[in-house]
Amino acid sequence: MFNANKGVMRVSCVNLGADNGPDDSEEEIGLVLNAVQYVAYLTNVDHRFILAILLQESKGCVRVRTTNNGVPNPGLMQAHDGASSCNLNGNLQTPCPGSQIFGMVFDGVGGTSTGDGLAEILNQLAPSGNDAQAYYRAARRYNTGSIADDGNLDEGGRSTNCYASDVANRLTGWVWAQSTCSL
Repeated sequence: MFNANKGVMRVSCVNLGADNGPDDSEEEIGLVLNAVQYVAYLTNVDHRFILAILLQESKGCVRVRTTNNGVPNPGLMQAHDGASSCNLNGNLQTPCPGSQIFGMVFDGVGGTSTGDGLAEILNQLAPSGNDAQAYYRAARRYNTGSIADDGNLDEGGRSTNCYASDVANRLTGWVWAQSTCSL
């Protein structure tokens, strides 16, 4: 899955807009892989799920701008009030150091002091760890902070509609395709 998405990561920053800085270098892409694998080991969250969320959030751009809809969401994982970024208020770090890349991934998976990461969300949704549907519910909750009362995972409210189905598609090999969700 990582090798299939390297091409996306090579052009991710420019494709997201000029305020995301220059595209990732081969070294930075390698550091992203290392961070994903190490954080997966530390948190017991599947590396493929981490990568799918990372690609959905930032396309793998290590200098992705911080989004802020009341709470800053910086870095590769756009982590809730995260501490790591290589694009802090437009101040770009090039190259992006491995410590920042690790921090961006860890904030998204391990969580921050003010927001749950993927590991905590998965533990809440599937404490036994064997519920495959929990991954899609976790994707929705990671993006939105909640799941619709009717259980519809495609309704994003103020966040990204179809986020959970896009993550599911990424897990099945979706690389360059556009979302066909019509919500």
